[in-house]
Amino acid sequence: MSIVIDASAAACWIFKDEATPATDGLLTRVQDAGAIVPALWNWQMANLLVIGIRRARVSVADATGHLADLALLPIAIDAEGSARAWRETFLLAQAHNLTAYDAAYLELAQRTGFDLASKDADLCAAAKTLGLKLAL
Repeated sequence: MSIVIDASAAACWIFKDEATPATDGLLTRVQDAGAIVPALWNWQMANLLVIGIRRARVSVADATGHLADLALLPIAIDAEGSARAWRETFLLAQAHNLTAYDAAYLELAQRTGFDLASKDADLCAAAKTLGLKLAL
């Protein structure tokens, strides 16, 4: 593993109108080397698909297929993140004007030293401020 991937980056694998050569390359990188995510990633990905169904961007059948495909990827769930939510993650959210959800990705990338893959401008700006390497 050498990358932390957030839901905004992974959404590009589901919604093809958001895909770019960089996000396609990110998928290949994850397939080859794996990734790590905070536990909230599963809920965020499920929610992306729920919203996608409501907005007619994806069918229920396709959403179910996407969830099955995501489950096959070598993506590890960080076991330490929830213990850091009320300390490091909270402080990062405050310091960088982020949601606690986005700060969870930032904290994980900072702690592991792994690249961060995100399409969220505020999260990427915070990562740059901390000297973290971005994968997108």
